[in-house]
Amino acid sequence: MEIPVYLINGMLDAGKTSFINGVLQDGFAQEDATLLICCEEGEAEYRTSPEDNLTVVTVEDESQLTCAWLKQLEAAHHPAQVIIEYNGMWGLTRLEEEVLPSNWLLYQVMTLVESSTFEVYARNMGQLMMEKLISADMIVFNRCTPALAEALRRRNLRMVNRRAEIFLEYEDRSTEPYVLGDDSPFDLDQPVIRIEDEDYGLWYVDIMEHLERYHGKTVQLKLMMCHVPQYADVAIPGRFAMVCCEDDVTFLGVVALGAGMERFSNRDWVEVTAEVEVGTHPAYGDTPGPLLHISSISPCQAPENQVITF
Repeated sequence: MEIPVYLINGMLDAGKTSFINGVLQDGFAQEDATLLICCEEGEAEYRTSPEDNLTVVTVEDESQLTCAWLKQLEAAHHPAQVIIEYNGMWGLTRLEEEVLPSNWLLYQVMTLVESSTFEVYARNMGQLMMEKLISADMIVFNRCTPALAEALRRRNLRMVNRRAEIFLEYEDRSTEPYVLGDDSPFDLDQPVIRIEDEDYGLWYVDIMEHLERYHGKTVQLKLMMCHVPQYADVAIPGRFAMVCCEDDVTFLGVVALGAGMERFSNRDWVEVTAEVEVGTHPAYGDTPGPLLHISSISPCQAPENQVITF
């Protein structure tokens, strides 16, 4: 029997237990047998009642969390669903690849983040924090203030995970989406849309999420040349970006077509003018993406900050 697993992820004091209590109070554990595996002891406690069809099991050490042990729990409690309150200091790779039984399906990953401590964790444990954001289907930044919300939005965290739903929860428990409105941050009525050096990350997120806005538009921007051997028909120039720390630097490239690109080597800086087409290419996998049809290309000075940050 397949068992759906709901993984609640986040650092200590991120509000995981309170979040799970809210889920349980909505009747989540009253209709079907629910197994709750707690891998971290926080300040809050679970509020259970006799009518809850719930079994709570505590994990004292990561080594206790094994596939064989989970199968023992399955045989003993016959859960219809499993909730895991995961320890924020433990990596996810082992859990996904070695621990979860094959019939335990990771149905949803929810990452909770304490807004006021996010910068500290991002700076000191960037790789661990990045893993939690990248893997999530839903991200909630809780205990927000207007100032913290503004700072989080300036980071443009949609770059980290464009698939997840992201919410900001304020101290009065009200919530709002991380992304407000659908207006483009650029003036799309210009004959040529100039993307300034510091705005490449903002543009990359906007074009990837709103391809239709840019179809048929002409853009001008600086890019680092990138030739990929398996895609000999195109180049994939772009920019390096760092979201949390030096460990998570990634290259954000776009597929480009046109004459003249072969004159430039990898890591050469070029200024291009190109018309955007929405199309498909193996570099984008199975989803459409922007195709830059280059009308002009010339060498240029590298931007002052060659790696963009969020």
